Amino acid sequence: MEPGPTLAWLLLLSLLADCLKAAQSRDFTVKDIVYLHPSTTPYPGGFKCFTCEKAADNYECNRWAPDIYCPRETRYCYTQHTMEVTGNSISVTKRCVPLEECLSTGCRDSEHEGHKVCTSCCEGNICNLPLPRNETDATFATTSPINQTNGHPHCMSVIVSCLWVWLGLTL
Repeated sequence: MEPGPTLAWLLLLSLLADCLKAAQSRDFTVKDIVYLHPSTTPYPGGFKCFTCEKAADNYECNRWAPDIYCPRETRYCYTQHTMEVTGNSISVTKRCVPLEECLSTGCRDSEHEGHKVCTSCCEGNICNLPLPRNETDATFATTSPINQTNGHPHCMSVIVSCLWVWLGLTL
């Protein structure tokens, strides 16, 4: 048998397998986010989060999440996942939030018997792709100091003070 037809069959089978695998997947991957992330932002430090209210599961939330920037007064992406004891999702809520809404992440038993609620926060563009399912996932992940402010007035005064002291010592 010639290598041409064999190679063609292998390529066709490989393509078919990829299509089947893609059809079975019910969740987003990091590759999917590339299409959601434009190169310009409406304001410095602008970011997006997946956003939804009480979606049935993570796929439904991420699939229908509006592609909009978070308000300027927010800084983190918040996720609340309510699930059965078996781990099956009951509801998923995701949104943009200020620091105050991220101070009590973790998992707790719900008022409804047999339900668990896990909450997580993260900092970064569309960082709330996965769901928190346990204490390991239900964290507050930040890339910068929590007490950092947008204007940095305190930092600037400390730098200027240090500069004056240094100049006074060297003269």
